[in-house]
Formats: sequence, structure tokens, C-alpha cells
Amino acid sequence: MARLSRLPIAFALLLAFAFAMQTSNAGKEGSLTLQQCPDACSYRCSQTQYRNRCLEFCNYCCVRCLCVPSGFYGNREECPCYNNIKTKEGTNKCP
Repeated sequence: MARLSRLPIAFALLLAFAFAMQTSNAGKEGSLTLQQCPDACSYRCSQTQYRNRCLEFCNYCCVRCLCVPSGFYGNREECPCYNNIKTKEGTNKCP
């Protein structure tokens, strides 16, 4: 009987931990899911004339980092992983 009384407490702690883990990455690197990458990249690349190329590289970077900087350009400090992916020449690969 003592075991059954601990079950609701353990369940509540598990839910609290899961909620804390889910909200701790909000707006940070790894805050997106794979399903959210296309929408985030579509917004990021919406004002460029090289849209297809931008989408290709943005989605590649998003899948690796699960993060896309806000806005259409810049703000790379929001996603260090996204910012650190470079080409062979050393330039930024992610738009």
C-alpha cells in the first residue's frame, strides 16, 4: 500500500521535470523540432532573391542545430551552432 501512495508524487515530479526541460530551451539553440525547420527557414529566406539556395542551406543548418536565427538577416549570435558551420573557404554556410 505504501508503494501506491508514492506513485502520484513520482508522476508529478516527472511531469514537472519534463515541463522544465521543454521550456528551458525556448528561443535557444535546439529549441526547434525537425518539423518546424521548413517554416523557420521559409521565413528567414523570404526576402532574398536566391530563395531556393537559401532554403537548401538554411534547412541543412536547421536540421543540424535545431535553431534558426530570428529575422531575415543577421542575429547569428542567437544560434552559435548555426553560426559556426563554415564552407571550405571559411565563410558562413548558413544564411
